[in-house]
Amino acid sequence: LVRSTRAQVCDTRKTVPGLRTLQKYATRCGGATLHRIGLFDAVLLKDNHIGAFAAGSLADRVRSAARAARAHTPVAFVECEVDALTQLDELLALVAAEPGVLDMVLLDNMEPAMLAEAVRRRDARAPGLLLEASGGVRLDTVRAIAQSGVDRISVGAITHSAPALDLGLDLALDLALDPALDLALDPAPNWDPTSTSERRP
Repeated sequence: LVRSTRAQVCDTRKTVPGLRTLQKYATRCGGATLHRIGLFDAVLLKDNHIGAFAAGSLADRVRSAARAARAHTPVAFVECEVDALTQLDELLALVAAEPGVLDMVLLDNMEPAMLAEAVRRRDARAPGLLLEASGGVRLDTVRAIAQSGVDRISVGAITHSAPALDLGLDLALDLALDPALDLALDPAPNWDPTSTSERRP
């Protein structure tokens, strides 16, 4: 669905409790790219996070958050979520002035035309910044999203809504053909295999 585009399909940390490692492995086997394991290995700044920082512009808050996160622990990347092109413009100016302060911008719930405009602006002002599309991603929309030029497309459904595969396993064991097994194949006297009150010795 994303072939011949630059986009990579990424999983998210939205996994079934206790099964995260297995689900992450399954998405890799299926061709998806790892986004992040949890809240500890990368930073995703959402609007409620940014609001917790001191008053100021979006760029000021993102700069402060990124510096605080990197001073605390090594992180794979710092990413900020936006839902408007005006917010993206502010972050593009920040990255152009301070390369490396921000690695990625998550474009939340944008239509393909708006995503394409975001890519155009990024290419003109901060080409090293990665753009990730998220929200409203379905099998029937992922191709158009990929063709917008974004670098990554995150899809929570490939983990939290993956359909279960109905598997069955039947075993047939013929002990009579294995001379190495020293087992009595004849039922013991008075043993009723259909009874739950008697046990075979």
